[in-house]
Amino acid sequence: MDKQTIRAEARERVDKYISNNLGYSRTFTEQLFSDEKITVNNQMVKKNHKLNIGDKISIDSFEPVEVNIKGTSIELDIIFEDNDILIVNKQRGLVVHPAPGNYENTLVNGLMFYNKKLSTINGEMRPGIVHRIDKDTTGVIVIAKNDISHNCLAKQFKDHSITRKYIALVTGNISESTGEIDLPIGRDPKSRTKMAVVKNGKQAKTYYKVLEHFEGYTLVECKLETGRTHQIRVHMQYIKHHLVGDPLYGAKSKRFPLDGQYLHAGVLGFKHPSTGEYMEFQSDLPIYFIEAIKELRG
Repeated sequence: MDKQTIRAEARERVDKYISNNLGYSRTFTEQLFSDEKITVNNQMVKKNHKLNIGDKISIDSFEPVEVNIKGTSIELDIIFEDNDILIVNKQRGLVVHPAPGNYENTLVNGLMFYNKKLSTINGEMRPGIVHRIDKDTTGVIVIAKNDISHNCLAKQFKDHSITRKYIALVTGNISESTGEIDLPIGRDPKSRTKMAVVKNGKQAKTYYKVLEHFEGYTLVECKLETGRTHQIRVHMQYIKHHLVGDPLYGAKSKRFPLDGQYLHAGVLGFKHPSTGEYMEFQSDLPIYFIEAIKELRG
């Protein structure tokens, strides 16, 4: 459907107003906010934003369909599993959760086929999903098998106490051995499908360390303090070192024709929801990433 605009006729929370007046379920309304589909007076707001009478509420285009998420037989690389969590090494090309246009071939569908006992906090579209990594980003992701574990993990993500390290291949030669990018990220005002460094965005901080230099390229480790959408991709683009192969924030590489960024979630660490013990999981680089590095060394 096209963009929808309504005027507020009551002073109440925007999420409640939308649910009550448009008939959307609470879960679906929360999904709209999570996907940043809703603005008030042309500004992004949180779901608990208090409306004033006359405020303009705009809802971006979406497909309001009722779906029944089904399990699909997808090969999953399970690194670790117990009664509370699953650790998956996600392959390239796999979307994490269903969305309009793709309700069957996602990590969630594979998880539903493998084990239907997952946390319910993020609704029927995202069972077990505490955090996401992009479709073409590979590596470690944690899945919550119950709501208590989900809440515990979500709090650690919110507190920025999770350890997240990524390996990225970027264009150009980064001269300094280490660096920090502390720049706010929000929706790109010129393109709704992209994020960008914007003045009124959410705080985003990325630490990077050079691992290896090549002719015209640099291999870096990026450690996240925050976890904004496309954070590494946006930050590296901003300092003029685009991720190789990135279809949104870089240019496709003739040398490496892979359609998708060379980005790998290599390390994920957190306190276990039940035991409180710190656990850290690692994932090796995928073969295509290793082959690219070999070629650059050669």
